[in-house]
Amino acid sequence: MVRLLVGLGNPGPQYDGTRHNAGFWWVDAAARALRATLAPERAYFGLVARVNRADGPLWLLEPMTYMNLSGKAVAALARFFKIEPGEILVVHDDLDLQPGQVKLKLGGSPAGHNGLKDIHAQLGTPDYWRLRLGIGHPGVKAEVVDYVLRKPAPEQREAIERSIATSLLALDLLLAGDMEPAMMKIHAKPPRPTPARPEPVPTTEDGSGDDKESTR
Repeated sequence: MVRLLVGLGNPGPQYDGTRHNAGFWWVDAAARALRATLAPERAYFGLVARVNRADGPLWLLEPMTYMNLSGKAVAALARFFKIEPGEILVVHDDLDLQPGQVKLKLGGSPAGHNGLKDIHAQLGTPDYWRLRLGIGHPGVKAEVVDYVLRKPAPEQREAIERSIATSLLALDLLLAGDMEPAMMKIHAKPPRPTPARPEPVPTTEDGSGDDKESTR
């Protein structure tokens, strides 16, 4: 069962809408879906919301420590409320996925993501759940820092927002710990549109096709 939802990003208006804040966007959307309000909590170094559920409290967290120190907030809240790493879902931007793609996984390396690196260090384990929101890659490693700290193009932002909405359809499954069906729902590709049937060719009275020349 997931007891803590964490969205990664950077605080401050200068970072609003930047690619590195995609995790914040997801938690903001989850808070709206759960009718929760995030508020500053100094003890946990971030914006926090508590949702009382039948199976116990659920916590939402947006660290306000800047990305490189995300683990400080995650560990403080998790340790106080005795939340195990396997009960934590961290939502973050991912360079290896295109905008609109989203993947759910347990554990693994941080793949260069500074927020994940610090969470690993603070929790002492990589064995927590991650929801990877694709933001695309600039194509050149030297441009990555500037890329993640810039706002995506409108069509990319729309694709990321769609992926957030799609993944939130699995929120109840995630919170219940039904990770396999949640993964299937999140990873499912949208159905291909059915091609339109060609309109029948109009026929003349004798049943043959209308072969009159157009007057236009």
